[in-house]
Parts: sequence; C-alpha cells; structure tokens
Amino acid sequence: MTQQKDVPTLYEWAGGMAALERLTAEFYRRVAGDPILAPVFERMSADHPHHVALFLAEVLGGPADYSAMHGSHAGMVMHHLGRHLKETQRRRWMQLLIETGDDVGLPTDPEFRSAFVGYLEWGSRIAVINAQDGVEPPPADTPMPKWGWGVPGGPYQP
Repeated sequence: MTQQKDVPTLYEWAGGMAALERLTAEFYRRVAGDPILAPVFERMSADHPHHVALFLAEVLGGPADYSAMHGSHAGMVMHHLGRHLKETQRRRWMQLLIETGDDVGLPTDPEFRSAFVGYLEWGSRIAVINAQDGVEPPPADTPMPKWGWGVPGGPYQP
C-alpha cells in the first residue's frame, strides 16, 4: 500500500521514537519480573529495549536506523535462532506488550491498534518459528517488513 502524503505512518501516529522508547523501556522493565518471560531475557543487554524501539520504528514507517546500525530484518531473525521459544511465551509477550502499550499511552483507536497488534502477532509468530531447531539463517538481504494501516482510508479520523 502506498502511503498518502497526508496520512501519517503508524510510527508517526504512535508518537514517534519517544513513544516507542517509553514502550520498550517499560515493557522490558516488566519482563524482568515476569515468571514466563524473565528466563527468556535473562541475558538481555542493557541496550536491548533501545534496539527493539529502533526496529519497531523502522517497521512502522519511521527512520531506517535499525538497519543502518544493526543490520536488516535478517539480523533480528538471527537473534532468535535456536532460542526454542514456546507458544506460551509468545502469548505472554503479546499480552504484556499490549498492556504496556495501554499504560504508556500508545493510541487506542481501533485502526492503529489493529495494525499495531497485527504486526506484533505476525512478528512474534515469525520469532517462534525461527527459534526452533533446524531453521536456516535468512539471507542477509531479507527485506525489512514495512507495516501500514492495512485498510484503505488510513487512520482513525475523530
């Protein structure tokens, strides 16, 4: 879908980098105390929330800083190889991230949330698939996903 000039990207609608930084910082703070997710992220670097914010920003139509600094989508996938993620962990990750989005003030209009949660569902399922044994690393030139509104007409208009 081609982005119209007067329709903001999901990144812009969310509140830009500041909103995504708030989201990921608070989310990973909560992850550390979560019995289902804490073991998955116990060796997470202090920069991990920032890297995830950069990744989300790029996917949602913001600057391509993640790709410039950390590689493409293939680089993100590589972090999941062999991690043996389970569906219960994926579901908890989704639940906690959506709750955190509510608490940090991400937009709550149905158009934004359906697009945002649609990406999270897709991305988290890809992470689980790529975390299983025998998965080959993706080609280095695997394109970064680009997520948009998903419906003609764009964002919610109050």
